[in-house]
Amino acid sequence: MSVVAARIDNRLLHGIIVTQWAPISGATRVMVIDDQVANDELSKSSMRLAKPAGMSVSIITEEIAINNFKIGKYDTQKVFVIVKSPSTILKLIENGVQIDKLIVGGTVVKENGIKLSARAYATQKEIEIYKDLINRGVKIECQFVPADKSIDLKTIL
Repeated sequence: MSVVAARIDNRLLHGIIVTQWAPISGATRVMVIDDQVANDELSKSSMRLAKPAGMSVSIITEEIAINNFKIGKYDTQKVFVIVKSPSTILKLIENGVQIDKLIVGGTVVKENGIKLSARAYATQKEIEIYKDLINRGVKIECQFVPADKSIDLKTIL
């Protein structure tokens, strides 16, 4: 097994992930992939405090994530990937990581951004990446919390 869930969330690992998404994901590991946070020990330590019960947490760079997936480090685990940008998901897929579904949660409001849902926005460049992901067979839904109705991104694009 490996990636059982993937999410775009500008806050990365936080309360909604810990209390709602992680438990329903079936994951054994939450993996935050973000170069900036992974290289900031204070941010990393703070984020580790939010570790979901019974799950391992990795806070790593894109390069380390790709290398670890390539060598099979997570083959026996169920991984919940959390990133800030769809470009990270695309890089993972381009490097052989299987991701079947992506949930777009909360993002920052973006200048000249396109509103995808009440809490998610995308730049034109990100829209092109989402289209590329869809063309590669990734199902993409916008959904802030599990109780919200999910919106198929195909219907918005």
